[in-house]
Amino acid sequence: MPTTQQLREQRANIWEQMKEIMEPAQADSRSSLSAEETQKYDRLEVDLDAIEDQITRAEKFDARSAAMDKVDRTGVVPDQRAAGQEDETSDARYERIFRSYLRSGRDELDREERQILNGSFVADSEARAAGVGTGAAGGFAVPLAFRNVFIETMKWFGPMLDVAETITTDSGVNLPWPTNDDTGNVGAILAENTQVAEQDVTLGTNSLDAYMYTSKLVRASYQLLQDRPDFDTWLARKLGERVGRILNQHFTTGTGTAQPDGIVTSATVGVTGTGSLASTGGVSYANTVDVVESLDPAYGNGNGLQWMMHQSARKAFRKLVDGQGRPLWDVDVTGQFPNTLQGYPVIINNDMPTLATSSKSVLFGNIREAYAIRLVSGLTTARLTERYADFLQVGFLAFQRADGTMQNANAVRVFQTTATA
Repeated sequence: MPTTQQLREQRANIWEQMKEIMEPAQADSRSSLSAEETQKYDRLEVDLDAIEDQITRAEKFDARSAAMDKVDRTGVVPDQRAAGQEDETSDARYERIFRSYLRSGRDELDREERQILNGSFVADSEARAAGVGTGAAGGFAVPLAFRNVFIETMKWFGPMLDVAETITTDSGVNLPWPTNDDTGNVGAILAENTQVAEQDVTLGTNSLDAYMYTSKLVRASYQLLQDRPDFDTWLARKLGERVGRILNQHFTTGTGTAQPDGIVTSATVGVTGTGSLASTGGVSYANTVDVVESLDPAYGNGNGLQWMMHQSARKAFRKLVDGQGRPLWDVDVTGQFPNTLQGYPVIINNDMPTLATSSKSVLFGNIREAYAIRLVSGLTTARLTERYADFLQVGFLAFQRADGTMQNANAVRVFQTTATA
């Protein structure tokens, strides 16, 4: 199997072949490629998408391999205390007990271990007391290592969690969150012996709640519990994948009614497309220039600017060229940096709308400045032992409370395709 670097080199080679097809046609001002060129280009594009999927998979594997190297092999290697090593810290002891609970349930714990585990029980009444609608049915707070794997996996499957501003709170009480727009206010010349004029900063307030998200139920067989020494890491990843996907969906296109208001939903349309959906997917070179220029200079001249788009938009942008016939989409041949469009990094987020009439499938700006995400630190899991005993399975589920809101709408603009084909 090729290494990640070899895959990146293959991607760069395929991209060069695609440019060799497109650039001569553009230089000759041909309206379209020949049938043979179109067939070859489409085949290369399929290969390029496949290589990029392999790169993503390989990068995830490398990251998870590093995490797996740190797995505590409790039950596989001799217990540290039995080997005469130093006593466990309280955190390490709880983590060991929690692993035993996941694998074997409470019945296999001794009295002292049950007391320690019960000390982390989060009841339904506690969740309701925090002031956020319906709580969970109750479960046990997870140790730090489990939560770290869970959060890391959520970010893999939720790009918004990786690029937006994220805050973590200990409780889930309603959190008023200030918004601001002071771009229209300017200073003034002050004459001698003249009172300074007053100009308020334009402030607003959004609310960061703590909606209760669940992974839904994950069922694990007794064989899996017995045979995987890293079961707790595996479970954290699976639960994190599910929660990460639904959080990313709501942070991207949430309605704001009984769920977060998504960044695309709340963003201002900077440009309406003029490109033909039939020939270019609804985008044009001029559109990309206009989207960049639609951003307020206070943010357009700063750092942290990036594109976020659906994969279908990426396919259309790959075919665009500037006035000199040079591709706007730039693949880093070294494999060390992300792909760029007009010199700005591109984030693929498939929870954004696909390219279609009147769709908002492309976002540009400083996403970290524009959008705030709130996570509540009390990640909770529950283990269902009896419900699936006749299947020789155990059920697991996780609860994560979260919300997100636009905090500075001037920091981003969204591109909307034409309403006609």
